[in-house]
Amino acid sequence: MKPYADTNFLTAFYSGGIHATQAEQLIQQKATECGGPIAVTFLTRMEVINSFQQQVYFTRNGVPGIHVNPEAAMLEEALFLDDLQDGILIHLMRIEDETLATVFEELVHRHTIKHGFRAYDIMHVASALILGCDTFWSFDTKARKLAELEGLKVN
Repeated sequence: MKPYADTNFLTAFYSGGIHATQAEQLIQQKATECGGPIAVTFLTRMEVINSFQQQVYFTRNGVPGIHVNPEAAMLEEALFLDDLQDGILIHLMRIEDETLATVFEELVHRHTIKHGFRAYDIMHVASALILGCDTFWSFDTKARKLAELEGLKVN
């Protein structure tokens, strides 16, 4: 198993919430079965950092079920960046812009007109394919659907 974890999966793992237990179980399963870090792209890194701060915004604006203060968000970010730095659990992987653009455009032309996929979902699935992943971890229904259409196993 070589999984790709998208932003909402990693956010759930580091921040908790309704999907935290499932995220933890999948990461433990991967560590037990095959070891090796989970690939994180530059895009995912940026999105995850933003997501931690966005949760504070949602908390301040009364979004139900989200209760994150600025200190907790900074701690989550620090843990994420520490894990990225040590490379044991997650590892930053570079993808050439042109390679991503080519696969992205292929997916857009194959699927968006039928299913209305968002650009970021397409970028994540394209990244997973480029990195040779066979599994796609996400809690986003549309992203998982695109991954399945492209032959990836999903959580």
